[in-house]
Amino acid sequence: MKRSELNQIISDALDFVKGFGLEFPPFAIWSPEDWRKIGEDERELVDNMLGWDITDFGGDFNKTGITIFTFRNGNFHNKEKYPKPYAEKLLLVNEGQELPFHFHWSKMEDIINRGGGNLVLTVYNSDKNEDFAKSDVILTIDGKKTTVPAGGSVKLKPGQSITLLPGQYHKWIAEKGKVMLFEVSSTNDDTIDNRFHSAQGRFPDITEDVSPRYLIFQDYKKYIKI
Repeated sequence: MKRSELNQIISDALDFVKGFGLEFPPFAIWSPEDWRKIGEDERELVDNMLGWDITDFGGDFNKTGITIFTFRNGNFHNKEKYPKPYAEKLLLVNEGQELPFHFHWSKMEDIINRGGGNLVLTVYNSDKNEDFAKSDVILTIDGKKTTVPAGGSVKLKPGQSITLLPGQYHKWIAEKGKVMLFEVSSTNDDTIDNRFHSAQGRFPDITEDVSPRYLIFQDYKKYIKI
């Protein structure tokens, strides 16, 4: 992805979410220079991958991609220092944009449609070879158990939520407008807890065609020296 594209995606996200009355923490709009100034007392931002995370999964962002902002998170690798067992994220999905099939080995998550269009999810269980199983998928939607055949779909309208368990393959696409989602989950580490069925890379290769206005979490190691 081009840096100019990342800059614009974050600017658009800030404007879109502001329309729903949601406020971000200050680090959401920090410049690279702001990030360079952080001290040891703010190490949690870096260690727990808080902030922006954008990917195109190695393809066309408008067709396959997601915009994420992580507000809070624990840490798989240092639970003594960071004992927080939960995470909270904002997820933005453009109309017609798809998140490819994947599951998590460890993370349990609730996906909540907070506004905009509808989110259409397609689901499978995973089998012992981590492929699509043929068994029915048991989901919980707004506290109600729901059985969906393998490869079946459910639709979350604004206000609705779904619980996804470890090992449950899911992909989604937004319809009837851009969707603002919240994810509430157990501690998350996207570097080690994603099993994609066929997608390419989880993290984008960045072409620095312009200077960054904001950073995504994979930039931290380059700009932050604490």
